[in-house]
Amino acid sequence: MIPVLAFDIETVPDTAGLRRLHALSPSLPEAEVAAMAFQLRRQIVGHDFLPLHQHRVVAIACALRDRDGFRVWSLGESNEPEGQLIQRFFDGIEKFTPQLVSWNGGGFDLPVLHYRAMLHGVRAARYWEWGEEDREFRYNNYINRYHTRHLDLMDLLGLYQGRVRLDEFAQLLGLPGKIGLHGAAVWDAFRAGEIEAIRRYCEADVANTYLVYLRFQRMRGVLDEAAYGSECDLVRDSITRLPSAHWRTFLDGWTR
Repeated sequence: MIPVLAFDIETVPDTAGLRRLHALSPSLPEAEVAAMAFQLRRQIVGHDFLPLHQHRVVAIACALRDRDGFRVWSLGESNEPEGQLIQRFFDGIEKFTPQLVSWNGGGFDLPVLHYRAMLHGVRAARYWEWGEEDREFRYNNYINRYHTRHLDLMDLLGLYQGRVRLDEFAQLLGLPGKIGLHGAAVWDAFRAGEIEAIRRYCEADVANTYLVYLRFQRMRGVLDEAAYGSECDLVRDSITRLPSAHWRTFLDGWTR
């Protein structure tokens, strides 16, 4: 079987990059650097969501379904440098050539990973294959919006016409939605040293994403009712064996 890899990232302002862009003093605290960037962004566009190249990746969560089963986890260690986390992600693609699945991955996660991978000198040859070495990638690669090696479920379900929050749609499907944090709280949690809470939050998001993908495959007719139920049971059984308490909250919120 072709492995399926759902993924999600969490980010904070790239304060080192912001210092460089705005010629700020190295002694200026991170919080003040970020506050300045947020204020400038609000003046320009009316909100404080920073441009994609000004984000720093602090967590990458994956949900993998392959012939050995299903597992969900955060890449690397909580204190691992950003470049190493990103290299781990692209090394997985290099090794398995998986079906990538995301929610708004084409609009946020992958572009951020592209910029940060280039900044850190990450190598990702398989991911960037366009058909020069493998002819199959000429007609179906990870980069083209309308190819299927990467399925951005938000993009595809909405026919490329707007944003829908994963949290809301997951709850409509009887899934838990967000657990613990919300995206706007990640910066505060990071400043408070709560990186493990951020990683747990990211893992719950990617589990939601994978379960939405299963529902999508049922709608497409790829999975019949029996196969869909079996795949959900596999996910539930796998999560049940995980020790962290946030998975108990996740299972309690998974109603159908």
